[in-house]
Amino acid sequence: MDIKAFDKMNYGLYIVSTKSGDQTAGCVVNTLTQATVQPARLLVTIHKDNQTERLIEESGVFAAVALAQSAQMELIGDFGFRCSRDLDKFANWAHTEDENAVPYLTEQTVARYSCRVVGKLDAGTHMVFLGEVQEAQVLEEEDAMTYAYYHLVKKGLTPPKASSYRPEPAVKGYRCKICGYVLESDTLPEDFICPICKRGSEAFEPVSAE
Repeated sequence: MDIKAFDKMNYGLYIVSTKSGDQTAGCVVNTLTQATVQPARLLVTIHKDNQTERLIEESGVFAAVALAQSAQMELIGDFGFRCSRDLDKFANWAHTEDENAVPYLTEQTVARYSCRVVGKLDAGTHMVFLGEVQEAQVLEEEDAMTYAYYHLVKKGLTPPKASSYRPEPAVKGYRCKICGYVLESDTLPEDFICPICKRGSEAFEPVSAE
């Protein structure tokens, strides 16, 4: 099987969020897609180890926003490479709540959707949720970011829990704990800034090629 054939499939880049009780969670996905028009329904696939997946299971609702092409890598770093169990991901970004009290971003996004789960499919490592759209709104007229644009222009990486993740060859150097960027070097300058998520050298850890 030529795994590169999947690179020819195009996707958008979204942040899916949910809330259960007083817990909120959100993550970056490239797996949100429209299933039907009437009724309006969306499909989304999320890793079972992800806090967002667990809270969607509990609440039965989720929101999603389409990221703008100009969205900052720091935002993608927070929502794509950090865990909602350890971080209030919405704390540093403009947001509001939908009719289900689910938070969603109001900056660096071009459209938003609010859904009620009406079906799900166990896909092994991931869960596929079918959501009936209760609210939908265009937020900005800017182009939405595609997964291809994220990789080719933004030089973004794929989180390990993403359904499209493929392990990279092992290298020796320093890895950013936020976004996964690897600096192939024997030393890490104190003033080094990650070119992907813009975090400092304190976010890096040594890695070995062994």
